[in-house]
Amino acid sequence: MAHQSRRFMFALPGGHALVALSAAALFALGLVATPTMAQDKAAAAKGKDGKAEHQSAWVKLCETAKFKKDDAGKEVDEKKICLTHHERLDGNTGMVLVSAAIRDVEGQAKKSLMVMVPLGMAIPPGVRAAVYTPEQWAKAAKNEKIDEKQLKPVNLKYSLCHPAGCTAEMEADAGLIDQMKKGGGIMILAMNAAAKPVGFPVPLDGFTAAFDGPPVDNEKYAQARAQLMKQIRERQAKAIEKMKEERKAQADAAKLLDPPPGSDKKGGDKKK
Repeated sequence: MAHQSRRFMFALPGGHALVALSAAALFALGLVATPTMAQDKAAAAKGKDGKAEHQSAWVKLCETAKFKKDDAGKEVDEKKICLTHHERLDGNTGMVLVSAAIRDVEGQAKKSLMVMVPLGMAIPPGVRAAVYTPEQWAKAAKNEKIDEKQLKPVNLKYSLCHPAGCTAEMEADAGLIDQMKKGGGIMILAMNAAAKPVGFPVPLDGFTAAFDGPPVDNEKYAQARAQLMKQIRERQAKAIEKMKEERKAQADAAKLLDPPPGSDKKGGDKKK
């Protein structure tokens, strides 16, 4: 990650409006689970002093999944799978811009760090990620120089691509999880098709509480996700309607400036 940190500070591609969410994305285990999401209220909740109240978008989601089948094809082995997850969506389209999660499977000592980035990234280079200390994270937010020698970047290999994006993962040992608990954020770096680095920042505020705490209610979380997606669809509909009105106004103005043949500039018929 040398010589790259200042090239992927806090700028996300496209200048999109962002909504911080979390989702139960169990696709990396071969399970097709409906993602459940919750809006990060930090951007919406206002305190008495007018400042936004902070609420972490990290959340723990757990599900019980069936894995093995007996000779008759009956599923016999069930395990609890938990994701401590953070996700950012484009608030205008609902598309995932970046997500990160720690996956913990019941009965397995090894945990996994998973990140998902949008489609269109170069696959062979994989993904690199580095945990920043709170001090480094604060400097990065201000585009101040960071001593890259102090970073401990890790490499993640892509494991799966689907319509929402591409997932890369690696084993998350106790040292990495401890870094995340003490860290300010994770910088995720992927290479796009033009071989240019694209940076995706993921704040770690609230990670420890979510990781060590109990899982949220999946049903309530799914309801929050449905409400959020409804708001996004309404926003899209309003944007489309506004665009139609603007195009109509432009067309009407063009007609006034360029009257049809057979009429004068005031709109009357030309005298023969």
